[in-house]
Amino acid sequence: MALSAVLHPAFILAVLPLRASLSEVLGEPFQLTPEILAVSIQSKLQQVTLQWTVPNLTHQELKMTFQIEISRVKTSNIIWVENYNTTVKWNQVLHWNWKSEIPLECVTHFLRIRAMVNDAKYPPQSSWSNWSSWKEVSVQVSVQPNALSIFPKNKLLEEGSNVTICLVYGQYLYNVSCKLQDEPIHGEQLDSHVSLMKLNNVVFLSNTGTNINCEAMNATKKPFGTVLFVSKVLEEPKSFSCETQDFKTLKCSWEPGVDTALAWSQQASQNYTLYESFSGRHELSNHRNSHTWQITEESQETYNFTLTTENKLRKRSVNIIFNLTHRVHLKAPHDVTLETISATKANMTWKVHSRGDSYTLLCQVELQHEREGIQEHNVSVHMSASYLFSDLEPDTEYKARVRCADANHFWKWSDWTQKEFSTPEAAPSQALDVWRRVRLENGSRVLNLHWKPLLKSQANGKIISYNIVVENQDRPTESEHYSVWAPALGTQLDLDPRSSYKIHVTANNSVGASPESVIALSDGSGREEVHEKRINGTKDGFHISWDPLSGDAVGYVVDWCAHSRDQHCDLQWENLGPNTTSTIITSDAFKPGVRYNFRIFGRSTQQNAQLLEKQTGYTQELAPLENPEVRVNFTSNSITLNWQDYASDFQSAFVEGYRVYLKSKELQCHPQGKKTWLPVTDKLVVCEYDIKDLKQKTFTVKNLQPETLYEFFVTPYTSAGQGPNGTFTKVTTLDEHSHMLLQILLPMTFCVLLIIIACYWKSQWVKEKCYPDIPNPYKSSILSLIKSKKNPHLIMNVKDCIPDVLEVINKVEGPKTQCVGSGKPHAEDVSIKPPSVPIESGSSGPVPCVFFENFTYDQSAFDSGSHGLVSGPLKDTPHQLGLLTPPNKLLNVLEKDYMKSLEESPTEETSLIYVSQLASPMCGDKDSLATNPPMPVHCSEYKMQMAVPGSLAPPALSEDNSPTSMILLGQDEQ
Repeated sequence: MALSAVLHPAFILAVLPLRASLSEVLGEPFQLTPEILAVSIQSKLQQVTLQWTVPNLTHQELKMTFQIEISRVKTSNIIWVENYNTTVKWNQVLHWNWKSEIPLECVTHFLRIRAMVNDAKYPPQSSWSNWSSWKEVSVQVSVQPNALSIFPKNKLLEEGSNVTICLVYGQYLYNVSCKLQDEPIHGEQLDSHVSLMKLNNVVFLSNTGTNINCEAMNATKKPFGTVLFVSKVLEEPKSFSCETQDFKTLKCSWEPGVDTALAWSQQASQNYTLYESFSGRHELSNHRNSHTWQITEESQETYNFTLTTENKLRKRSVNIIFNLTHRVHLKAPHDVTLETISATKANMTWKVHSRGDSYTLLCQVELQHEREGIQEHNVSVHMSASYLFSDLEPDTEYKARVRCADANHFWKWSDWTQKEFSTPEAAPSQALDVWRRVRLENGSRVLNLHWKPLLKSQANGKIISYNIVVENQDRPTESEHYSVWAPALGTQLDLDPRSSYKIHVTANNSVGASPESVIALSDGSGREEVHEKRINGTKDGFHISWDPLSGDAVGYVVDWCAHSRDQHCDLQWENLGPNTTSTIITSDAFKPGVRYNFRIFGRSTQQNAQLLEKQTGYTQELAPLENPEVRVNFTSNSITLNWQDYASDFQSAFVEGYRVYLKSKELQCHPQGKKTWLPVTDKLVVCEYDIKDLKQKTFTVKNLQPETLYEFFVTPYTSAGQGPNGTFTKVTTLDEHSHMLLQILLPMTFCVLLIIIACYWKSQWVKEKCYPDIPNPYKSSILSLIKSKKNPHLIMNVKDCIPDVLEVINKVEGPKTQCVGSGKPHAEDVSIKPPSVPIESGSSGPVPCVFFENFTYDQSAFDSGSHGLVSGPLKDTPHQLGLLTPPNKLLNVLEKDYMKSLEESPTEETSLIYVSQLASPMCGDKDSLATNPPMPVHCSEYKMQMAVPGSLAPPALSEDNSPTSMILLGQDEQ
């Protein structure tokens, strides 16, 4: 029994090869059925790993094909079929991985496998082996009835990939909805408790991840969710290269591309690893874009590097192979010096990092000015070198730099080493471009001299001043020197208009002067008169042409003012050759609507400039900007309009004429006018008169109606249109008879004015004669009555004539009196006896006298505005002098009464009244007078003019307010 147990396996082993050999000989297929050993799951990666073996394999090595089927939910639902080819060794355990697009927690999967020999050493088989038994693959997930689970959890994936989200929820949940960030997402129901949502081409939103939130009715917590960590796609390194500077180290560099790092430690930045295949060395770089590789074996010349970058999702690599001597990047040159030899030459020296005199380098030298390379040269170098720069510009800043490379195996240039330097100044090399403008002013010739600044390459330094020498051709020994300090570009000179001149101008810097420029002026310069021609410009400028100068000409000059409307002309000019008779003038300063005046001069060999032509035009004509000011004269049947032209430089175009618009209610147009309408008149029809003669500045409209309202408006017009619409001026024509009224009023007005002027001129004389401020007896008008008597004693002195009577007017409370003879007196106030005047001893009898107040000298009368005489006798004494006091007592009485009046009324104002005494009777009853009155004594004709205080006797009026006279009686008579 034991023997049989031992012999049975041995028999089988012996029979099997025989059977296999027999099958091979006979060509019969033999089948090897694989056996599944294990199925493992990696939920985070959604990966299934299958392990199996091939029992009954008698060969040491055999090529086989395995077919694997995967079904979902049930075995009949096949979702994946794959053929896997490999070489199988005897007793080998095989592995195969499969990634599920659906999280493995959501659904159950089944796997099985079968095999076929696929070895060329055996006849091909047409049939598979038997299937292995199904192997179930599932992940147990426990979900509460009111809970929801989302898979995968915190999924890491690459941008642009697809992902399926699985929802597993309890039996009590319904109305489940989900959002990706804020966008709703929809899925499909897999079974009653599982739904799937497929997201295609997922985009990168943030390194912190993309949120998925879900809600459901009747859930125990809200919300449910997960995070998708979307990574940027790992890029392949670009521009990978390695080089050496000293043959001791290799510096490798590359462009790493985008960083794929994610937050929350989901994924770190990609790492970079260098692998050199000849030496077998691996080195992990500490930098994202470079790595320094130490050269350990000097004998190695060829290197083969593989650069690999890797993150959790992907791996990429690039490769280079090179010879070390072909990848030499030299260090920058050092000890660079620059020495200026002259204003146009400089020498540069430098040293290089070299492996010896046998090692040849190529250096590139470059000269820069204002950041532009102007010279470039190559120089072969072993250890040091130099280079001489020539043709430099004086007083100029330069930058010289140098770099080097391997001359035998050029890889790349070294970095630049540069040095800045400046060349010294030199005398200006170019003569000034000088021009002039001549005008006659107050008998003198004014020369405005202008010149253009020298270019920097011509000035050869900073211009300090300009020297001007004025040489009088008529008096060569006389010359004047002027200096103009920079930066002035012109000056003004006063010259004799009868002389010819040569003017020499030079520019000076710290080294020397420029060649001189010469301008000649003949005695007729500034007096040239030529015809002005109109030209049409364009937006690009003006095309100017002229007839050539007769005789020899060395050139032509065209000048103009860049700002013709400004007081500052800003003279511009252009020099042209002798064979040029046309040019195009362009300028950024040209503006539409501005007139530009051009002058063309021919220059002779003697440097004299002859004015050939004047041309004027616009780049673009515009409608007039303003209307002329109009003065109007009108009569009863005509209106005459006058206006002034404005300066041509301020015209926006060439004025072609004027239009006069006239409107009225009758709308009867002059024969020269036509009916039209204007927008400003609210489309009312007006009369239009077109004036084409530019010299005509007067226009008369005749045959108008008297006393009629007319409105007019005057505007110029050009090729671009007419002037602005203005306000119509209203004028009413005169009446037909108004001229007759003027013939009467004008002479009357003239006469009144003459009278007023004469009165004003003689006002002072009239005042002195009639109303003098201070009484002057010699100027009194009473003298004119007695001039014929030729008496030297016309004006009496107090000493010569003592008055015999005095009228006292200041009687405030006294009864009314009445002048004798002027009316019937009151019985109680006036005696029936005729008044008489007492006389001195020796006299024949009483003399009747009449007294009157001289109102010219009555101060109180003028102050109070009333005039009058006190009539009747004075009853109260001593305050009233109602008598004719003897001469020897008059002054005493006056003195006493006046002083007493001042004592009784200290606060009253005292005024003076001048009283005149005349011998002839002025008032009273003629019957009461003596039939033969005696002749008055001497001085009785004009007895006296004297001052009496106004407080003693204010003037009294009669009942009818008429001034009355009074006869004063002596004391004895009273």
